[in-house]
Amino acid sequence: MTQSHPPALDAVALAAALRDGEFSATEILHATRRAIDDVGARVGAFVTGAQDASDAMAAEQAAEADRRLAAARRDGTTADLPPFLGVPVPVKDLTMVAGVPFRAGSAALPGDPAPVDAGVVRLLREAGTVMAGKTTTPELGLPPYTEPDTGPPARTPWDLSRSAGGSSGGAGAAVGSHVVPVAQGSDGGGSIRIPASACGLVGLKPSRGRVSPGPDGVDGAGLAVNGVLTRTVRDTAAFLDVLARPWPGETFTLPRPADLRPGATFLDACATRPGRLRVGVLTDPVISPDAPVDPQVLEATRQTAELLAELGHDVSPAPLPFPAERWDAFAVLWSTMALSAPIPPEVEHLLTPLTRAQRDAGRGVDGLSVARAFEAVQLITREVARSWESFDVVLTPTLAQPPAPLGSIRDDADPAADFAAQMAYTPWTSVANLTGRPSVSLPLHRAAYDGVELPLGSMLTGRLGDDALLLSLAAQLETARPWATHVPPVHA
Repeated sequence: MTQSHPPALDAVALAAALRDGEFSATEILHATRRAIDDVGARVGAFVTGAQDASDAMAAEQAAEADRRLAAARRDGTTADLPPFLGVPVPVKDLTMVAGVPFRAGSAALPGDPAPVDAGVVRLLREAGTVMAGKTTTPELGLPPYTEPDTGPPARTPWDLSRSAGGSSGGAGAAVGSHVVPVAQGSDGGGSIRIPASACGLVGLKPSRGRVSPGPDGVDGAGLAVNGVLTRTVRDTAAFLDVLARPWPGETFTLPRPADLRPGATFLDACATRPGRLRVGVLTDPVISPDAPVDPQVLEATRQTAELLAELGHDVSPAPLPFPAERWDAFAVLWSTMALSAPIPPEVEHLLTPLTRAQRDAGRGVDGLSVARAFEAVQLITREVARSWESFDVVLTPTLAQPPAPLGSIRDDADPAADFAAQMAYTPWTSVANLTGRPSVSLPLHRAAYDGVELPLGSMLTGRLGDDALLLSLAAQLETARPWATHVPPVHA
């Protein structure tokens, strides 16, 4: 293989090509490394300080994959191989990889090698993936932009003056710029779906309880969940099959999806028609009522609703699920989560102003307030269930605006204004985190801004546990309006 970038295949196709001997895992890794140094650097996708350790690890994994692939082809047992043997999958720098520096996007952390693999990393290893580096994240994964003090910002490959979103911004930039076909991410308030929208990708936040934090992890308030960013729905489904494995002692558990037949997979759901669904449409901002919604964002949502109707679904307006002030419970839990990060007092001054403000807010929260916040979240979950009871899926924009210009949200001089701008940019995404519902952003539309065509995500949020149904609907939309052949200008 002589090309300077990895082949523009999705992960499912690349895994098949590796099994067939069309490429070797080592060739793919070398092409990926060149792409990381070239376009990956231009979009700020990777944590440079982690590359030496991760490169050595990846080389060993690729060599072992090639040995296993060659033996399986010789013995005719390729069907027994792990599903993604040899496929490069980077890991977000909020997720520990044993032996690789871990900094969580913060200048206050020294970047020591992580002592253990997170549960999701163990599962990715078992699936045969090659750990192709650590992707950039904002400090502690808190804001919806990726502009860490530890390195360059993550940029959308569609316009390098604009943000890739956050907090899985590096993951979005890496996949959106075709450096890798898939990247691990996590979503605590929209952190997979936001970069998916900004980078023109598929981003699924699975149902609460679908993907475990692993044997060494904790669920906390249950807001955050691991997942991936991809270019195709089938890749998202196939990696959910990899990651949706419970461990002993889970806090949150889900029964097997009722819409999956025995023995079927989430990937199988992509080939299953979803049936006639009741789809609600909501374009009024939820958590920030006065947030300005860009006219082209509204038009993109209207077109998605129209496409859903053409596909035979019943489409009608959905109500606001709860008054905006109810969302204060999320802010309480968010600030205490920021405070819980183990930052030594002597280096707190190295934190960004936003993080310090969030931690200060957390210090002002007493035990009763935390208890009340948990109660409020449970009541919000019930309120959303009542409000949206007549719908199988609710359609909203993913973001209120196109990908944000770099630095336009971050405000070190006024962290409160920064946080308010974040809410206005993402007035729908955190509803799924509060309620645990599955939610996916799809790159169904693009629109011109200042002469540059930018992606606009459409977000579909389903009922708790209905991940398979949501993937089935997403695959139907992808078939009706394909997007995977759209190549961002970073490759021009």
